[in-house]
Amino acid sequence: MRRHNAVLIAGALSLLVLPFVVQAQKADESVSETFKVDPVHACVWFRINHLNIANFYGRFNEISGTFTLNAGNPDANRLAISVKTASIDTANADRDKHLRAPDYFDAEKYPTIEFRSSKFKKISDAKFAVTGELALHGVTKPLTIELEKTGAGNDPWGNHRVGLETTFTIKRSEFGMTTMLGALGDEVRLTVAVEGIRQ
Repeated sequence: MRRHNAVLIAGALSLLVLPFVVQAQKADESVSETFKVDPVHACVWFRINHLNIANFYGRFNEISGTFTLNAGNPDANRLAISVKTASIDTANADRDKHLRAPDYFDAEKYPTIEFRSSKFKKISDAKFAVTGELALHGVTKPLTIELEKTGAGNDPWGNHRVGLETTFTIKRSEFGMTTMLGALGDEVRLTVAVEGIRQ
């Protein structure tokens, strides 16, 4: 009998506590977390067609930025990425020098490529349609990308990390980069993959 009463009391208490637990969980889900891009674990790859024969690949080596994620409120999410144009790397010093020159990126005049979000729309638990502005070669244009959360977890040093990745295509002519159109493709496909450390 005593055991039966204890079970009833425990059940009643759980019903009283449950709303507060649910409320606490919802509160946790609505917390915004800010992450700083780890430059050692970030990359930007690009692909462009050469002579209508083959695709050629290169990368940028210096990436920075921050992003904010809020599981319960995608409107609070933010993304800002900056890439140093002078860090372009195609495994050929002469070509890299030419790409940094005014014919192409004009890295001295336009030292960074920037993307800043203005809106996140949730597609699934791990994917978002992110609208923002891409600033490249002195031109700023609207851009919507599909951003994937590739994973999350703690590193060996106790930092909490989140991975993000996106692939999208732009036309370089729309950003005033028209040198050798035809010999080099107009469409450039970019892949951006970063790890962020929670601040």
